[in-house]
Amino acid sequence: MKRLTTVGEAQDEMAEAARFYESHRAGLGQAFLRSVGDAVAEIQEHPSRWPLIDERTRRRLVRRFPFAVIYRDDPDEIVILAVMHLHRRPGYWRDRV
Repeated sequence: MKRLTTVGEAQDEMAEAARFYESHRAGLGQAFLRSVGDAVAEIQEHPSRWPLIDERTRRRLVRRFPFAVIYRDDPDEIVILAVMHLHRRPGYWRDRV
């Protein structure tokens, strides 16, 4: 299995979203983190399964939440570039590539 790297901004996005959901309902933040974790685990198992959004970057939707994991499948590692809300600022993460 390839090494997994998550850029700091993606970690921050995930934590911020979890705090937001948790502030609205107890346990919802943890549910969000589990859903993102499930998506990342599936990415590691089958990195080429999800659609390309440009020549090197792919998008895996997160179940139950309006988020996607944006990642790059490099030869030796998978790089998580963003945990992106689907309805806000599309493409803001592109300078992380």
